[in-house]
Amino acid sequence: MNESGVTPEQDRLETADIMKLLPHRYPFLLVDRIIDMDGDRSATGIKNVTANEPYFQGHFPDNPVMPGVLLIEGMAQTAGALCMRFLDEFEEPPLV
Repeated sequence: MNESGVTPEQDRLETADIMKLLPHRYPFLLVDRIIDMDGDRSATGIKNVTANEPYFQGHFPDNPVMPGVLLIEGMAQTAGALCMRFLDEFEEPPLV
């Protein structure tokens, strides 16, 4: 186990676990859970959204679509958390 308290053997990460690995916080934390982890090769990140999220208001107002750049950021955060949980000398996420 590394100093974050998140072990590589866990097969899923909840929001609290993700927040130990990444410096992102609401509203910029774009992954709520990570499931189906296959070692450090792949994982599925889940973000819970509702129709009244602020980015739905201006992005195709009558057809709420999550902006692609936020989808990519969510994937990047999922990959970052997946990588960070395998670091042996990890202490706390750096604040930028």
